[in-house]
Amino acid sequence: MPRRIESHWIPGPSGRLEALLEEPEHASPRLAVVLCHPHPQYGGTMHNKVVYRLARGLRAAGAVVLRFNFRGVGASHGEYGAMAGEIEDARAALEWLRERYPDLPYALAGFSFGGRAISELACQIGGAQFLLAAGFSTRLGSSAYLDTCAVPKIFIQSTHDEFSPGHDFERVYQRFAEPKRVVWIEAADHFFGGALEQVEAAAAEAASP
Repeated sequence: MPRRIESHWIPGPSGRLEALLEEPEHASPRLAVVLCHPHPQYGGTMHNKVVYRLARGLRAAGAVVLRFNFRGVGASHGEYGAMAGEIEDARAALEWLRERYPDLPYALAGFSFGGRAISELACQIGGAQFLLAAGFSTRLGSSAYLDTCAVPKIFIQSTHDEFSPGHDFERVYQRFAEPKRVVWIEAADHFFGGALEQVEAAAAEAASP
């Protein structure tokens, strides 16, 4: 059974959001995941190569994955929302996905800026099967909200991340509430240079039953 790929327009707080919905290749989905892209002001889109690999890994584990462009990116309406706006975009995307798949549990995922935005949403609403944040940046403001966040948290980090050096990440990670785990991937940079297959495999493992 070939996977179903659909383009959609999602009603967002600043206008419609451009989105891409992909179901698993070989079975009906057992999990619904919203996946967020990196920084809108630095070229981040839903077609980012790390986001693409995360989506592939999640689909391999049986998830239907909704990627979307934040406000002002691609054909999405609106302007950059300084993180707060993007969190609301993610909330709208999740509401749309849950309405489409009301019987499926859900999870939340993101890369870089998208990982920060989706992690704040996850901790605000609770109820997610897990939060998957790749390239979680320690330089995008306080992450203290994770210190009391009970959502299961999985971090995929590069060993040579210029926006989240290992010692910086470990310092904040030790304060984060359980349950949590971190997967370190030997990679050249924040964008997991030379290690995208390992990122995909880590995402698949995170979402596996």
